[in-house]
Amino acid sequence: MTRLTRNTLPLLALLSGCAAPLSQAAVSLDRTRVIFPGGEKSVSLGISNQNAQLPYLAQAWIENEHAEKITSPLVVLPPIQRLEAGATSQIKIQGLPELSLLAQDRESLFYFNLREIPPRSDKPNTLQIALQTRVKLFYRPAAIAAKTGANQTPWQEALTLTRQGDRYLANNPTPYFVTLIDATKTLESASASDFKPLMIAPKAQVDLGVSAKALGDKPVLTYVNDYGGRPQLQFHCSADTCTAKPVTSQRCPSSHDVLT
Repeated sequence: MTRLTRNTLPLLALLSGCAAPLSQAAVSLDRTRVIFPGGEKSVSLGISNQNAQLPYLAQAWIENEHAEKITSPLVVLPPIQRLEAGATSQIKIQGLPELSLLAQDRESLFYFNLREIPPRSDKPNTLQIALQTRVKLFYRPAAIAAKTGANQTPWQEALTLTRQGDRYLANNPTPYFVTLIDATKTLESASASDFKPLMIAPKAQVDLGVSAKALGDKPVLTYVNDYGGRPQLQFHCSADTCTAKPVTSQRCPSSHDVLT
């Protein structure tokens, strides 16, 4: 029996009436990113077996930002479990004391992996495909966690752009990671052809990867929030510096967005 593994990121959220793309995976996760708040001992994730006829094994693990499998400072419990046909279950991400060794003034990046293992086929020469979901896992220290019930401005709105020649540099002054998935010249225009989704680390600066001419003097960037939503920011430039304002309407996610 041969098993092939390929990555997929199922988009599960329904955003303002937008239909989410369907995943081919039998075992699916209930979110597109994981936030582990500082001060919490664990976080529980929901998983389900979308196959109505067959049981599957669900294997889970965590990787660091270098795609290396780790067992500290976060660990997955249980690392493997059986899901009956159509069943749901939970996976716990447990924090260990080593979390205190991470930076406490900004987020740290990990990756949560969930692989489905199909039942062994009793038919000869059968090709079985095991799909794997990989999503970003952010450890968010208590010092920078949002206060419960507080109506806070999304930190992504603090992004600024700096024009250098024919390039835009995106500046992230916040202690949070920011994922950008689209860049356009106007609210109505198509995506800049050379733009590729990128993530800006806390207190970091990156080149958007497209010419300033392609984005004009009122660039529109789309980011991913904690809930998988895709809000937009329109930038207004004065000289070589551009500041962001939120766009009230929300765009529907495309299949291109699913891999972020």
